[in-house]
Amino acid sequence: MTALWPQSIVIVGGGTAGWLAALILRDAARRAGRPVRITVIESSKIGTIGVGEGSTAVFRQMLRHLGIDELAFLRETGATIKYGIRHRDWRRLGHHYDGPIDDPRLVTRGAPLDGYAVANGLPVAQAHLFQHLIDGKKAPFAQVDGRLVPAGPYHFAYHFDQALAGAFLRKQAQDVTVIDDQVVRVETGEAGITALGLEAGGEVRADLFLDCTGFRRALIGALGATWVGYGDVLPVNRAMPFWLDIPEGEEIDPVTLAWAQKSGWMWKIPTQDRYGCGYVYSDAHLSPDQAQAEIEQALGHPIEPRNDIKINAGRLDRPWIGNCVALGLSSSFLEPLEATSIHGTIVQLLMLSAWLGDPTAGARYNQAVAQQVDDFRDFIRLHYVSERRDTVFWQDVSGSLPAQLQDRLTDWAGRLPQPQDFAPFPLGLPHVQDQLFTPVLDGLGLLPPQSGRAVVGPQSATLAQTHAALVAEYRAGAQRCLPHRGFLQSLRHG
Repeated sequence: MTALWPQSIVIVGGGTAGWLAALILRDAARRAGRPVRITVIESSKIGTIGVGEGSTAVFRQMLRHLGIDELAFLRETGATIKYGIRHRDWRRLGHHYDGPIDDPRLVTRGAPLDGYAVANGLPVAQAHLFQHLIDGKKAPFAQVDGRLVPAGPYHFAYHFDQALAGAFLRKQAQDVTVIDDQVVRVETGEAGITALGLEAGGEVRADLFLDCTGFRRALIGALGATWVGYGDVLPVNRAMPFWLDIPEGEEIDPVTLAWAQKSGWMWKIPTQDRYGCGYVYSDAHLSPDQAQAEIEQALGHPIEPRNDIKINAGRLDRPWIGNCVALGLSSSFLEPLEATSIHGTIVQLLMLSAWLGDPTAGARYNQAVAQQVDDFRDFIRLHYVSERRDTVFWQDVSGSLPAQLQDRLTDWAGRLPQPQDFAPFPLGLPHVQDQLFTPVLDGLGLLPPQSGRAVVGPQSATLAQTHAALVAEYRAGAQRCLPHRGFLQSLRHG
């Protein structure tokens, strides 16, 4: 790769990752005043299986950055609002906790409210606006004098159908060239890829190639990338997706449900028309037929599995080799417990667009992506630190943890997580840090009262007043917001 910004970029594979790449790189080139030709090669012969997908708040920030109308996205994709994740039966059977994704520190000026809550046996999520919106099943807006008024200053996330979201993003890229074909040949040289051969004949050349071909890894695989597996850390290795209908008149939960089962967990993600669901499980503990039977027993009715996907959790050792960068599922694959896939893709594209043209970019990028995905792995593994021992799976999963995670849990038994516990992420981009770890640790019972008292000190009385006032304000504010389903229906029919 030379020290010049590429004048031509070819993206192989559409879908969410491919079209996000086209839009973000096109925007970066415009802002930098650099002319660039972007081509997406995707084949209409390759179908897509639309499954329920959850994002993080980074997706909403990306829409705004690109000037894409959020309400149009919700309307045209049938998306719903997501404030966080409800974890059911993870700590023990019959217990649940929520992980709202807003950060009250935006308005509390660093007051240690989490410490106050832990010290006094209160859920840390109680002082989150999003917790009260979850509880009330509310939209993030109130209607005042015919206008939509935001409930608060926090970015929320979305649930959507992957296929519909990809088609929507494609519509936003009117000036991107599209080739409806399949790559059947990858020619390589010292600098990376020299040309791509197409099924219909002809070749495509470019300065930069992006591999968004998913598990096929059609481009990066030709350059010798190797897979770093996480099978020794993460306990599940199969996923069985299926759809469920939304009963007529049922309010739509603005939260992802992650429901722990006997040998894994089930996701339930609402779109406006149906629930995208799936059972993520360990085939060391049950077969696909047994997995289907187990989930049907839990739900109380039959399901129609859409697929049964092998999860080879891990990442590439080098997602950027020469003039080729792998993104999305081509780069890494983790169970969908914390919506890391699309989040990771957006952050990687922001790093890529910031560093293109720097001759040291490849090494920096590969190091940053390794840190990102390894940290995702450890955060996901934390969720399995459970009191449950009711099945062989939960007995087996109680075993060893990654060394860094075990060291952190030892430290956090005496104090709450702090920002300085986490290595800075490049460019200040959003990453899993204390604001995401704390609700999970609290929900799993891993923060004893003394860990809260260690940060509260003599501020307890003042914090009690601040906490009570904030909870009351958020509860009242949530009550004034529109019902979630009614808000979404108004976008379609208003």
